[in-house]
Amino acid sequence: MTAPNFPSTIKRALIFWIGTGILAVSCKSLDPAASLPLPTVLSTKSSLNIPLEIPFSTLTAVANRETPTLIFRQRGMDLGNGLVGDFDFSRNGKIQLRALDQQRLEVVFPLKIQGEVGLKPGGLRNLLQSKVQINQSLAPVFVINPQVQSNWYLGISEFELLDLGGKMALSVLGIELDLSPLVRQEIRRFAKQELTSKPNLLALKPLMETVWNQVGKPMVVEVEGKKTGLSIRPDSVKLREYFQPNKGLHLDLGFQGQVQVHPATALPSRASPLPKISANTDASNRIELQLPLELTYAELDALIQKSFGGQSIPMNKTYRFNATQFRTQAYGDRLGITVAFTAVSTKGGELTGELFLVGQPVYDPATQVLRVDNLDFVMKSGSAKAMLGTMIKKGKIHRQLSQRMKMPLGETIGESLKGLQGRLSLQTSVANLSIQGLQIVPLGFYPTATGLAIPLKATATTAIQWK
Repeated sequence: MTAPNFPSTIKRALIFWIGTGILAVSCKSLDPAASLPLPTVLSTKSSLNIPLEIPFSTLTAVANRETPTLIFRQRGMDLGNGLVGDFDFSRNGKIQLRALDQQRLEVVFPLKIQGEVGLKPGGLRNLLQSKVQINQSLAPVFVINPQVQSNWYLGISEFELLDLGGKMALSVLGIELDLSPLVRQEIRRFAKQELTSKPNLLALKPLMETVWNQVGKPMVVEVEGKKTGLSIRPDSVKLREYFQPNKGLHLDLGFQGQVQVHPATALPSRASPLPKISANTDASNRIELQLPLELTYAELDALIQKSFGGQSIPMNKTYRFNATQFRTQAYGDRLGITVAFTAVSTKGGELTGELFLVGQPVYDPATQVLRVDNLDFVMKSGSAKAMLGTMIKKGKIHRQLSQRMKMPLGETIGESLKGLQGRLSLQTSVANLSIQGLQIVPLGFYPTATGLAIPLKATATTAIQWK
């Protein structure tokens, strides 16, 4: 049996009505008043890891600057043979440092010993009051293993005197004395009492807090005229340190925390406290800061108006589409946009209406533009609503809107992080730290009840110039 041959006009009519039915189903599925579940906004976490290669020239300069001239005093030191001495042990020149391996440091410590030696009280002392003045120089060589503790203190658990670096001898009342063993004993006694028995030998936290108070100080950023406060809450600080023979001290300093948002008028007055130090296994050079940014729907409306407002799109040979106002809202995990428009005819007529668009916000890092993909729409209201809906579909306004619904975010993102590079750059008495290759990209777009949340990710590396 031969299939009936329908006229082509009937076929076209069927296709039109089927297409219109599909469109109607799609439109009916979009309800601007629907209360859809909102997405969970990505929590922002930040981390950085800075490898520090501190040369021995810098370590030596710091050691010589921070070591006091007078090391210790010893009074009434029993020298044997009825003799006693009073001595001052002082630094005498520049300290020298050399790494023996990754943990141990050899120190050459120029030492001046000044004082006097005399007889003990009683006996000949009552007849001979004269004392022998002492002024001798030595260069002791010893080995230590400095370690940074979790409580931000530097400790030394091992001390080994390798060489006294000279001989201390003198003649008193015809008695030849070799005081070298006593000096060795006194140096070891001092090391045990003042160095190895004190795990909290040197507090490093005040020095670190001086740097942290600059880097972690809460700051105010301004986006589209709105000021927002940001602060960093550190969750962990990680450290790995080891010596490199013939080079210096290597540090891998790591940090993890969160950037918190505050009203600009209620900004914390100081940086958050630093936590204890934990072990670090990361050797990379990286900065990864995740920052919470949110544009209110009013701010988003203004961005769209600035980018899209005033554009005229042909609907057909007679009408042109002119958007006059934009109102954004959350529509589940997508962005809803109500567009008030006029359709102006070349013959003098004018139609008005509201179009409800729904699409997925997508960021193009090459152009730094936020666009809305996968647009769907429904006519909310308007004169000649059915005719407008047909014209919008037939005139390819849907495709035109998809191509033109773009908002440049490069300037907005740049403003939000203005000063970040300067804040992370440091100038200290021992080194200058700078930020290189700073790049900022959104991690996603999350419609919320109040606006569009845009977590940002800033990445960079560090460069250090030691003094």
